[in-house]
Amino acid sequence: MKQIVILISGRGSNMEALIAARDAGRLPVAIAAVISNRPDAAGLATAARAGIATRHLDHKAFASREDFDAALADCIDGYAPDLVVLAGFMRILSEGFVRHYEGRLMNIHPSLLPSFPGLHTHQRALDEGVRIHGCTVHFVTPTLDHGPVIIQAAVPVLDGDSEESLAARILVQEHRIYPQAVRWFAEDRLRLEDGRVRIAAELSDAAGLISPELR
Repeated sequence: MKQIVILISGRGSNMEALIAARDAGRLPVAIAAVISNRPDAAGLATAARAGIATRHLDHKAFASREDFDAALADCIDGYAPDLVVLAGFMRILSEGFVRHYEGRLMNIHPSLLPSFPGLHTHQRALDEGVRIHGCTVHFVTPTLDHGPVIIQAAVPVLDGDSEESLAARILVQEHRIYPQAVRWFAEDRLRLEDGRVRIAAELSDAAGLISPELR
């Protein structure tokens, strides 16, 4: 069984979805630890209640981004994970850190990448008048919110949507596709070829690209 470490900065709702999937028998991984860059992150208490080891490293205590990332990597490597999962980890990671975990560092972003990288994705989607918005799970590369796409889910942008209503609808899809992506990794069904993710042929259900709301 593969070991994963989850990184959070706050509540960690995607972390909660991963824990729930594990507990329901739908995610065949061992969650070795949950680590936060904020000592007051609410998700640490959630993880501890679930019997998961927790650690925090306050990024403010380090002189540079590189110093923090080096300490974080040392902490992570102490658990020897097969995969590191970013679940609302609000830090830009240095190139050295990303290269260290190349091919085994996963993130979820609240847009259909490559559209709307960065912050405030839902409001930007509304401002641009797009009709479809969504979320993306991808392998992390040194370029921010960029990297081989594993799975995406889409939702319609409705007339009268606010940033909050759109975000809430997309969060439901985040909680659906992140456990799926981690499960594929745990089952050795993901392959990186020429900068693209290939998924085992038997999983060709459009790779979960379109959410049930659009079917």
